[in-house]
Amino acid sequence: MSRARTAPPAPHHTDGSELLSYASLIDGKSVPGDRWVYVVDSDALLQDAFASLTLKRKLESGRLAPEDLPGGSIVGRVARADREAVEQAVRAAAGATAEWNAFPLDVRLNQFGELLHRRLTETAERTIDILLREGHPLALARWQVSGALECFSPQSLDFYRSQMLHETTQGPRRTSVRRRPDGVVCLNPPQNAPLSSALLGVTSMMAGNSLVVRAPRSAPLGVMYVLHEVVAPVLEELGAPRGTLNAVCGDPAPVLNSWLESPLVDDIMYFGSSEAGIRFQDRCVAAGKKPILELAGNDAVVVWKDADLEYAAEALTESFFGSGQLCMIPNQVLAHPDAADELVALLARKAGEIKAGSVRDEDVLLTPVLRNEKFFECLQDALDGGAELVCGGHAMQADGTRDTAGIFLEPTVVLVRGMEAARRIQAVLHETFFPLLPVIAAEPAPESVLLERFTDFVNSNPYGLRNSVWAKDPEAVEHFVTRITKGGLLKVNDSHIGFLPGLPTHGGTGLTGGVHGEANYPILRTSHIQGVSVSDGSVRPRDAVFGAWRSLREAAPAAESARP
Repeated sequence: MSRARTAPPAPHHTDGSELLSYASLIDGKSVPGDRWVYVVDSDALLQDAFASLTLKRKLESGRLAPEDLPGGSIVGRVARADREAVEQAVRAAAGATAEWNAFPLDVRLNQFGELLHRRLTETAERTIDILLREGHPLALARWQVSGALECFSPQSLDFYRSQMLHETTQGPRRTSVRRRPDGVVCLNPPQNAPLSSALLGVTSMMAGNSLVVRAPRSAPLGVMYVLHEVVAPVLEELGAPRGTLNAVCGDPAPVLNSWLESPLVDDIMYFGSSEAGIRFQDRCVAAGKKPILELAGNDAVVVWKDADLEYAAEALTESFFGSGQLCMIPNQVLAHPDAADELVALLARKAGEIKAGSVRDEDVLLTPVLRNEKFFECLQDALDGGAELVCGGHAMQADGTRDTAGIFLEPTVVLVRGMEAARRIQAVLHETFFPLLPVIAAEPAPESVLLERFTDFVNSNPYGLRNSVWAKDPEAVEHFVTRITKGGLLKVNDSHIGFLPGLPTHGGTGLTGGVHGEANYPILRTSHIQGVSVSDGSVRPRDAVFGAWRSLREAAPAAESARP
């Protein structure tokens, strides 16, 4: 089966270099549109954001022909799908579901996963280059690729398999509990990490679902690249039906509305803010769709008195990766009173080492924040609430020079003394999505009291993505592992954002995952349990109706005779 994965020959810049170009992927075919979304080079944006964005608007409005495009500032384009293309993608997915689900589980899960892991490995450097083009710092691009590799690692595939099928033999019957696909799954990835989120959604295909992905207009290139050039060739090698995977780029509202209105769509995976996501959850339920939500996180980190503070502080700097614009980073720290001051000093020093600059530089972790007024409002709220500014608190240029017009923000730490005061501060109550980290120094109290207070504090967080703990005392560790029930992931003495095989990369409770939130394994979230029994036909139906009761009665005389 042959699939055309890329658009017709792309236009060239005026300097002769080719513009990376992707059309919609629908029913195994590359479908160009009448309009395109253009991707601005991250370094060009740093040098002159106004000029680069003006050029992008001229191209997208048709006031500038792609053939007249100067080299350097625009690195790629993606076809913008109209409503008919969006509906075609859903129809193609619906037409492929039954055939794809008929493939053996070993093919859909193990072979697909193994081939995908191999191709992700082979294309890792190319994937990182695409992410750099879209503005992801090199370190964070490598982090995303690492997460994708763990998602399809042998250990992860073994876990998925263990959850998808359990078989037993009971006399003349073969019984099984298995997970069956929901059908057509539609995925709306976030703007901040769309490529890795699209790959997360690909695991839903292992359950036998077909998939439709909307590439976000703000960062469509990586999504289209990884689906056209990484996932689609693997499906082709397996002989999957043509509509098993489809991808379009468009505005979120009309695409989501189309999915909600379509009788062919079964599940919708939605990434976004908690406020918008909870409203969308209600719309899904009203439309008869299963909502699978990935919303805001407000992750808590506990630092106990005997923690390795050097390592803990290093892990806490993950709060500033991507300028805090990632959902799964540390958002608040609850520190033991005996460790708080030393921890804050270490954290301030390490925060000062987090740099802005070109995404291609090895040690750059900050990304531009084009609208920063909410950051300063949130910081002022914390200071008005009694917090102390430890470091940061200013806008700056790429070279670190403080400048009110700068498009970067300094990594900022505030110290809040007392747990009671903390919950009155917005930066503690809610995800900030900025490089602003509050450290809460707990009030002194007996150890047993502090253990309970710390646990209650974490569990009372209305969000529930990830939590982590730094402690050495085995009894303290056991207490936290046993008692912290909120969240989709809990890590002890480890990187907060590092990926591990078999463990979830996303998912959580409360305002993070909605009313049915939990650790997000899409292969499980987009499937449902079915029990199956296959008898050899030797059992009389009436005997089967009362099987357990008959066994009980037959066992009673034997039990009676066995009594002394």
